[in-house]
Amino acid sequence: MKKRIGGSLLLATMLVLQARAQEKNFLRLTQPAKQSNAVTSTRQFLVGSTCKGCSIFVNGEPEKVYPTGAFAVEVELEEGNNPFVIKSVSPAGDSIFKTISFVYNVPETPKPVSTVNIAYIQTFPEGNLTVAPGDLIRIRVKAIPGATVTVGNNFQLTELPLGGGQNMPGIYQGTYAVQCNDPLINGKPLQVLLNSNGTEVRGSTPNTFTLIDPQTQPLVGKTTGDAPFLKYGLGEDRLGGTRVGYLDTAVYLNITGKVGSDYRVKLAKTFTAYIPQEQVKLLPTGTFPPSSLTNSWRVWGDDRFDYVTVSLAQKLPYRSFQQIAPARIIVDIYGATANTNWITQLENTKEIRNAYYEQLEDDILRVTIDLTHKQSWGYQVYYNGSNLTIKVKRPPSQPALGKLTIAVDAGHGGSNLGAQGPTGVYEKEMTLAVANELQQALREEGAHVLMTRVNDSYVDNNYRILSYREKDPDLLVSIHLNSSSDPIRAKGTSTYYKHIGFRPLSHYIYRHILELGLREFGNVGNFNFALNSPTEYPNALVETLFLSNPEDEMLILDPAFRKRMADKIVLGIKDFLAEAGQVEDAVAANKTSPAE
Repeated sequence: MKKRIGGSLLLATMLVLQARAQEKNFLRLTQPAKQSNAVTSTRQFLVGSTCKGCSIFVNGEPEKVYPTGAFAVEVELEEGNNPFVIKSVSPAGDSIFKTISFVYNVPETPKPVSTVNIAYIQTFPEGNLTVAPGDLIRIRVKAIPGATVTVGNNFQLTELPLGGGQNMPGIYQGTYAVQCNDPLINGKPLQVLLNSNGTEVRGSTPNTFTLIDPQTQPLVGKTTGDAPFLKYGLGEDRLGGTRVGYLDTAVYLNITGKVGSDYRVKLAKTFTAYIPQEQVKLLPTGTFPPSSLTNSWRVWGDDRFDYVTVSLAQKLPYRSFQQIAPARIIVDIYGATANTNWITQLENTKEIRNAYYEQLEDDILRVTIDLTHKQSWGYQVYYNGSNLTIKVKRPPSQPALGKLTIAVDAGHGGSNLGAQGPTGVYEKEMTLAVANELQQALREEGAHVLMTRVNDSYVDNNYRILSYREKDPDLLVSIHLNSSSDPIRAKGTSTYYKHIGFRPLSHYIYRHILELGLREFGNVGNFNFALNSPTEYPNALVETLFLSNPEDEMLILDPAFRKRMADKIVLGIKDFLAEAGQVEDAVAANKTSPAE
C-alpha cells in the first residue's frame, strides 16, 4: 500500500515537473512599446506578460504576476535617464532580461522673448477659415515685451498685463471682427507687424482667410452620402465632435463659412452647426437658401408603424431628440414657417397619441409627438420627396424576449484591433467571444439574434448603422472593452447611451453586470459613439471591463466569466422589457388634441 502511495506521489511530482518544464519562459511588453522612451511625466508603467509559472523582477525587486502571466508595475522617475531591468524567471530557473529606459526632463519654464522677434502667431478657430462679415477671429502673438503688434494695416493687438494667471510678458491678443468687403481677408495669411523701438519684424498667420459675403450671394449646399451628420461645434475628442444628429440625403444647407475641412451651417438666426465638407455638394451661385412654408399634415399608421408627414416645399435641415415622463419625440425643422391650418389624425395610429407644432422662432418650427407608452421603441426621420416624415416604431406586440429580434454588435474586428491587454490579447477577440456567449444566451431564450460579425472581419461603423437601419432590430447591444493609460487604478464596468429615452436599457444591463462584483465605472449618457447614435431602436454600449487592467483582463479571458457576463446582460434586457411593457393607462385612454 505504501509503495503504491509512493508511486502515486512520484507520478504526481513528475507530472508537475513536466507541466512546469512545458511553461516556456518568455517576456512580452505591451507598455511601453519602445525600448527607449522620452516622457513628460514622472509616473510610468511597465505592462506585459510572461509564462504562467514565471516570476517577474524589476531592478531586482519581485513584482506581482497574475495567474494569466500578466503584470503591471508602476515606476517613479527621476530627472534624466531611468533604466529598468525586467527579469523573468521560469520555474526551471532560467532567466530572460529586457531593459527599458525612460528619459524624463523637467519641462522648461516658458520664458519671455528676449530679442526683437516673434515667437509664434496663433489664430482661433484653428485652421484655414472661410469667414463672413461679423465673424470674429481671435489672434494671439508671443513676441518681445513692450512692443507694438499690428495685424494688417491698423488692427493693433493688446499686450496682456501680468497677474490673475497671466505670468508671461509679451503675449499680445485681440479679436478681429470681419467687415463687409474686408481688405484684410483676401484668401491669404494675415500679415503681422512687430515694432520695437523702431525695429520692425514681420510675420504671418499659419492659416489663410477667405471672405464669403452671404448678403451679396448666399452659398447653398446639399447633403450627400448615406449618413451625413451635423456637429454642434468644433470640439474634438477620440469620438469626434458632439453630433446634432444625422440628416437625410439632398437636404439644403445655408453655408456661412468654413473651418479647416468643416463647413459652417446656419440653421437658424441663433444656431449654427458644422458638417464635414465631403458630405456636402455646393450648389450654383444664386440658389435660394433653404426655407419653406408648411402645408397640411397627416398622422396615420400602417400594419407596423405610425407616421407623421409634414408637407414642405423643399428638404430643410432638422434635428430630433427625445423627452421622457411623458415620452415624446421632438423634431425641430430649420427654415420652416407654419402655414398649417389642419392636421389630419387617423384612428389607425397605435403609438402616436398626439402630434402638434409650435413656431419657436421665425425660422424654427417645432414638431411634438406625444407617445402612448412610457418607453420609446425608436423612430426615423427622413424625406419622402419634400415631405418630412417621422416614422414611429410601435412597441412589440409580444414584448417577451423570445419574440424579439436582438442585434448583438461585437466591437472592432479585422484591422481594427481595439485595445490590447497585458497578455497581448486584443479587444476585437474578446468582444467577439462575449458576443458569441450573448448570442447563445439570447437564443436559449428564443430570441432571434442578428450578429454584426461572426468572425475576425472588419466592419465599418457607418455600414453597421446603415445595415441595422435596414434590418430594423427591436434593440441593439454593442460589446466593447475599455482601456486606460493607467493599468492599475482604472478598472471596472460601464454602460453607455446617447438618447435619454433609451437610457433604461443601458441602466438595467449595468445594474445586473454589477452583480458580478465589478467596480463601478458608471452608466454614461450623451455618449458620442456611432452605435449609440441611431434613433431607430433602443441601444446600449457595454464596456464590459478594462482590458488594460491585468485583473479585469484575467476575468474576461475566463470563458466561464464571459458566460456569466452574457447572462447578466440578458437579465438586464428582460428587466427593460418588463418595465417597457407597462402602459400609462391615463395616457392611453386620452387621445385628445391639445387644441380642445
